[in-house]
Amino acid sequence: MAYITSEARQELLDTVAEAADELGVALAALGDAYEQLDEDSGDTLEAELFRPAQVAYGRAKRTHSEFAARHGLPQRTFEPASRGLPSTGVKGFLEVTADAIQQAEDILVELQDSMSPVEVGDPELRAALAGVRSMLADLSGRPERFASRFGR
Repeated sequence: MAYITSEARQELLDTVAEAADELGVALAALGDAYEQLDEDSGDTLEAELFRPAQVAYGRAKRTHSEFAARHGLPQRTFEPASRGLPSTGVKGFLEVTADAIQQAEDILVELQDSMSPVEVGDPELRAALAGVRSMLADLSGRPERFASRFGR
């Protein structure tokens, strides 16, 4: 039983890392979009999208590291996502952001629906996952609304 539990915990940890990686992609795309905006639009992007996404990313990484530490599992470092091509444009980067946020949320929904956080997890993990999902729900639709402010 202990072997099965440790395997399940590792899979759970890997899944949390996948969600965090998607948020890293979103942050990289937002950074790329920011570079192409004027100062006022950049400030708006930072307040409405970048900071909330950064908080969600930090929470997902902390969830990963704290769960790993509680259960004696190896922690991993999260590398920054690669930068996109400038020709992608602001709208393109916002599409990447929206897709990555949705992908992270889908990963966490599937994880929670699997009941593995209940079966092999702990209350802190479940609360942290719910917190990250709440942050992602708040971000949902924001990239599209921000993109709608620009022409074609």
